[in-house]
This record gives sequence, structure tokens and C-alpha cells, in this order.
Amino acid sequence: MPTNEAERRRWNDEDWAAMWPRREQLTDTVTPYLLGALDLRPGEAVLDVGSGGGKTAIAASRVVAPGGRVVGADISEPLLALARRRAAEADATGCSFMSADVQTDPVEGSPFDVALSQFGVMFFEDPVAAFTNIAGLLRPGGRLGFACWQSLDRNPWFVGPVLAPFVPAPLPAGPGTSPTGPFTLADPDRVTTILTAAGFADVDGVDHELVVEAAGLAVIDEAQLRFMGVPEAEMEGARAVVEVHLARFGEPRGLCRFPLAFQIFTALRPAGPGAGRSPR
Repeated sequence: MPTNEAERRRWNDEDWAAMWPRREQLTDTVTPYLLGALDLRPGEAVLDVGSGGGKTAIAASRVVAPGGRVVGADISEPLLALARRRAAEADATGCSFMSADVQTDPVEGSPFDVALSQFGVMFFEDPVAAFTNIAGLLRPGGRLGFACWQSLDRNPWFVGPVLAPFVPAPLPAGPGTSPTGPFTLADPDRVTTILTAAGFADVDGVDHELVVEAAGLAVIDEAQLRFMGVPEAEMEGARAVVEVHLARFGEPRGLCRFPLAFQIFTALRPAGPGAGRSPR
């Protein structure tokens, strides 16, 4: 069976993927923090892990020009198609995209100087194996940086808890695998343990908090309710709790003010015994 099978099904569902551009109203605000933490330079080769709709990869390609390149890798065919359209429209010639599960797959164009990810690394069922593979795609001294969410209680916009009575309980993780989901890397100690086990050094995490104005549909819509498994008989009740939930942040059918709490982790693939940070 392929790795990350449940996530493959989820991210290749057309309705689920169609919602992603609305969610970007939230996630786009994080891109400057991620790119700033990595100090990208012209001429560098960059891997974007879980590149989604491609906007972060395209932004990175602007920074590493001239002479640099960015390869975005994702398991979602609908989002890869969106990313390729966007890159063509933006004339981002230094940016390309490929279908790959970076937990296990090789990626064309390695070794890379930098691997980055914006909310794309929380969905690996074996995170140590995934980050070990990512380390192998970097040159010695290469840099890793990714954005992930802080804990659920610091991200009250998330609708999972209020919808729990209306949707099937998630299946337990299979033997030898870890749960996947948006908050699985919220614990900095766990992240440090995973990255160290995968061969990274100089692990560092920085917390950030923002308030973002976005439509309520950036968080949830009716198609998502159905995708999440809300039965038709329960749909009216699910809509009602979502409306109450979103009302905490503003007008559910208009703009809301969502507090986002995320963290940026950086690390290095060691250049060799006793080697420190790669030269700038």
C-alpha cells in the first residue's frame, strides 16, 4: 500500500482541493515569515515540500532569481494543476512542480540548497522517515525551514472541535504510523526529537501570532461539511454550530478577524563531522 494513503485520498478529492484557494487567505500571510527565516539567495536550488497551489514556490523563485530554481512537490494532482497554471500566468520560469510523496520518493533536481514547506509537513504518517528523506535531498550544509501551526487552543478559528459531534471519529493510526493532521507538529519538543532523529542539527523554532481578515469561507464551507462526512440529516445542525463558531470572529458571511498562531522551524543538514552552519 502506498504511504500516506489517507492523505492521498483527501488531497486528491476535487471538492477538498477546490477549497484550498480560499484557505490561502489565511496561509498567504505566513509566506514572508517563512522566506525571511531561510534567507534565500540568488542562484539557490529550493525544494518546496507539499507545495499546494504553488504560491509559496512562486514567491521563492522570485527571491532566488537570477540563476535559482524551485521545485514544488505534492501528492495532490488538482493542486499541482493549479500551481502549474499559476506559474505559467506569473511567467515563473524558474519554478516547476512534480507529483511526489516526499516521505519516500526521490525528487528531480536534488541535491537542493534549501527545503521549505508552508503547512505541508504535518501530514506524514512517518515523520522521521519523511524528514530523513528530505535531509537526503539536501546538499551537506543545506537548510530546512517550515511553517506549522501552534497548538489547537491557540488557533480557535479551527472548526474541528465544534463539528466533532456531526462527523465520524477519525480512524486510529495504523501499526508503525503516526496520526496526521494540522496540529501534529504543535509540540516544539516533539519537532526537535523528530528532526534530530532524521539527521538535522541546529534545530530552532520561533513562535508567531497574527490576526488576519478573511471571509468565513476561508475556514469552512458546505462542500467541506459533506466531505468531512456530515450526514444530510445532520447538515442543518452542523451549519448552525459553524455559524455560531464563526460569529466569534466577525460576520460569518462577510469578513472575520482570525487569530493565527504558527511557528517557523529551521534546521541544517550537517556538512560533516564538527561542521557548523553553512557559509553565507
